[in-house]
Amino acid sequence: MSLPAPNLDDRTFQQLVDDAKRFIRDRCPDWTNHNVSDPGVTLIETFAWMTDLLLYRLNRVPDRNYVKFLELLGVGLFPPVAARAEVSFRLAAQQESSVGIARGTVVSTRRTAAEPAVDFTTVDDLAIVPARSVVVASMVEPDSLRDHTSMLGRGNGFACFDPRPKPGDALYLGFDRTAPATIVLLRFTCEVAGHGIDPRRPPLAWEAWDGDAWCPCDVEQDTTNGLNTTGVVELHLPRTHSVRSVGGRSSAWVRCRVVELSDDDLRRGVKPYRESPRIVSVTGATVGGDVDAVQGALVAGQVLGRSEGVAGQSFRLPHAPVLTTSEPVVIEVSAGDPRRDDTTSPTSPTSPTSTTGWQAWQWVASFADSGPTDQHFTLDATSGEVRFGPMVRLADATVRQYGAVPPKDAVIRVRPFRTGGGRPGNVTARALVMLRSSIPYVSAVYNRRPATGGVDGESVDDARTRGPLVLRSRDRAVTAADFEVLAREAAPEIARVRCVVETSGRDGGAVRVLLVPRAPSDADGRLVLTQLVVPERTGAAIRSYLDDRRVVGARVSVEPPTYVGTSVVARVAPAHLVTPDAAERAALRALYRYLHPIIGGPAGTGWPFGRSVHVGDIFGVLRAVPELGFVDEVVLFQRNPLTGARLDPVERIDLPPTSLVFSFDHQVDMMMRD
Repeated sequence: MSLPAPNLDDRTFQQLVDDAKRFIRDRCPDWTNHNVSDPGVTLIETFAWMTDLLLYRLNRVPDRNYVKFLELLGVGLFPPVAARAEVSFRLAAQQESSVGIARGTVVSTRRTAAEPAVDFTTVDDLAIVPARSVVVASMVEPDSLRDHTSMLGRGNGFACFDPRPKPGDALYLGFDRTAPATIVLLRFTCEVAGHGIDPRRPPLAWEAWDGDAWCPCDVEQDTTNGLNTTGVVELHLPRTHSVRSVGGRSSAWVRCRVVELSDDDLRRGVKPYRESPRIVSVTGATVGGDVDAVQGALVAGQVLGRSEGVAGQSFRLPHAPVLTTSEPVVIEVSAGDPRRDDTTSPTSPTSPTSTTGWQAWQWVASFADSGPTDQHFTLDATSGEVRFGPMVRLADATVRQYGAVPPKDAVIRVRPFRTGGGRPGNVTARALVMLRSSIPYVSAVYNRRPATGGVDGESVDDARTRGPLVLRSRDRAVTAADFEVLAREAAPEIARVRCVVETSGRDGGAVRVLLVPRAPSDADGRLVLTQLVVPERTGAAIRSYLDDRRVVGARVSVEPPTYVGTSVVARVAPAHLVTPDAAERAALRALYRYLHPIIGGPAGTGWPFGRSVHVGDIFGVLRAVPELGFVDEVVLFQRNPLTGARLDPVERIDLPPTSLVFSFDHQVDMMMRD
């Protein structure tokens, strides 16, 4: 139960007016006209209104004290989190030498009259190596590689699969070197021979060897109609593209494999080959590369000021908020003669930082474990305030210095850091198309997928709600609720956190922290399973944060929940004056948004962990759709979200406590109105 907040003065506006009118008889007995039309009464009401405003501010004093008490307890506002995106750099033409994209390259959205440009900066160096295909082969039998390199450009070409293609047959292209994180353009000259397939949905999968397994390649475009017509295939290779020996031939391989079709694939119109495609020639070369970028601007290193040689000094960075999720902020203190000109010159944001005559100090969360000689500082990422260690008086009248004090007149400067963050960084796909600096041979830049992970800074009201939770857990993970609160502190970009403790079996007592990322869905609520993959950097940050705060002996695993594919087949009729297409779209939108791990469920805050899916729930959702006249039948199917395999129809799908639903290809059949 919360303590009642005191009301320091509970008088209302009307009570203030009535009290003033009663004072008239004592102070001014000749004033007898107390009607509202009297000018004097108007003045009374004006001053009563002003007094009422003062009383309102007076009663806000306990709220201010509450916030100040939270600050004393170390509860600060969470800074904004920057969105991240994979940015593709496209070359104007194939190059003979490697093309480098330097770390810190800035790309942005287009600036409009209504919205400013959103900047992203690359976080790593990218080298677009000039890899080219040198081997073309096929494999229709295990460990038996057929080399077709000498047949390229001759006659009618060669059959890349068995005469009757079967799952597992593959076309192999070997490159002269590995091409990690690059875009490869394959140019095909083909004969129309691969009969039987739907050219829009060929039963093919493009893969590259990543050192451990065959990794799927993202297909940017495919104009060959299933290797049947002359065209191009553009692939994005993994960042761990490696060399492997296939059939006794060592090369940096990329392959095109015939996949096995499931019943659902056949229902969607994917058909198998009746005859192998024939390829006359094929060449491959790198035409671009991919690199991660984080939203925010890179601020050049700057001088913050000079030290006064006393404890508890503070300086403020020139730009705030500060992004802390990409790389730590580094503060440097001059170790030499502070009067030299070169010690006060800020470093360039692109050139390596010179450390001659400078000492780099370490950023810590607090000075609790800092000794008098530890070169530590704290940083408020929201306000940009840098603070050095204080001197604290102890109970025995002695004093202790927490953290070293920069020498008097020492110059304090900050290395280049990033500022920005927030939800504006969650831009859509193909929005980052502006390259802020000219790079030789680069003709275009774009992001293939939407940027994700951008979260606004915490509000004061949210911090007030979080404060008692922090005080209760005291920064230690003991209960399941503690693990959930601390996981959110470590990664505010996570949408949902659920802590489950195993109660039996060989894993009894183990703590499982389940994470659901903030995955932007379209207006209809559709999601792709890959959008629910938690970035490795986020999982590592949460694991490290919890490991420092868990009870000794506790076994903690950080992982995603199990997503249970759920498919609904409904038979409905449109409402009066509603077209069947509009009714179908409305029904599908309702299903996808209800069976949604982030925005679904009865409360619209995400499907509850472990809650079963009932046919009755689906009936209720569809009956609430205004575009539908009535719902005739609803059937539930459980689906494998990876393979699409469908089980028998059921009335209810039970979910374990560590599982969430995932909508998988709902189907709505429209009935004709009478």
